Amino acid sequence: CTEKHLADFKGRLVLVNLWATWCAPCVEEMPSLDRLQAQLGDKLTILAISEDRQGETAVAPFLAKHDIKHLAIFLDPKSVATGDLGAQGLPTSYLIARDGTIIGKEEGGAQWDSAAMIAKLTPYLDGK
Repeated sequence: CTEKHLADFKGRLVLVNLWATWCAPCVEEMPSLDRLQAQLGDKLTILAISEDRQGETAVAPFLAKHDIKHLAIFLDPKSVATGDLGAQGLPTSYLIARDGTIIGKEEGGAQWDSAAMIAKLTPYLDGK
């Protein structure tokens, strides 16, 4: 796996989602995140960062079981991202503007493809 940094995504609207296969709210929200990515395409880059210590051994079967096909999945078995972003628990998501600043944070599970959530994201999708 290639190491990635948030700076690699500069110029894009990014949603970083910290999650794990053992986290019940994470498991519940992953399909809606996958649907959101499919719906929004390149308007939003979702980075789903797994904090599972077992890395791909835990994540690959989970993705297959839950039919997750549209998300960019990254492995962070040492929880570096959680520490760097200051997340208190999982799932935690950060909306990051095109200039790299954090403009939103969602703690706990969310229904990402709901009309209410899409309404919250819409102003940022248009490059504002």
